[in-house]
Amino acid sequence: MPTSPRYNVCPGTWITAAWHSGEGAPLALGQLWWGYRPHWATGKAPEPINAKSEGVATSRYFRSAFARHRCLVPADGWYEWLALLDGKQPHYITRADREPLWLAGIWTERPDGNPGCAILTEPARGAAAEIHDRMPLALDDDSLAPWLDPHMTDREALRGAVHHLDDELLTHWPVSRRVNRPANDDASLIEPADDEMG
Repeated sequence: MPTSPRYNVCPGTWITAAWHSGEGAPLALGQLWWGYRPHWATGKAPEPINAKSEGVATSRYFRSAFARHRCLVPADGWYEWLALLDGKQPHYITRADREPLWLAGIWTERPDGNPGCAILTEPARGAAAEIHDRMPLALDDDSLAPWLDPHMTDREALRGAVHHLDDELLTHWPVSRRVNRPANDDASLIEPADDEMG
């Protein structure tokens, strides 16, 4: 597990997540590869990093993981890009109270035997909708236990037990365009920057 904070987490890397790794396994906090490809997928099968919440329960590619292999990805926030006349301006979206976010995800055993995940997304809400039309599915505190419960496999029961975070808790601000380079990974990336000079 990483021993230092990360400020520019990119797809195709190991990310921290909470999940049950198997039948009867205790809840674990460990590393999942950010890239979802089931072990049975062959050839040029996609390796998505996100899955739309609207169809994840019924998609052949995702439905088994949705029923039995759900996970939570902790984060302080995420980046989205707002189109401006001089290019795209990155914004950092986070909780106004600075509490951690728990992003809903699904995981699967990949063809290489390692666990890989995708983060669920939903239509953007609240402050996030000012920047992008979609956002990660961030869950409220009461939803964390049922989302991780491997015995809760019924879609309707899960839908009734799991709720997204109140959109009034979200805020955002423009940040440096240094975030566009994956090699840049330091705390200054989440500091507010002028929206035209970032």
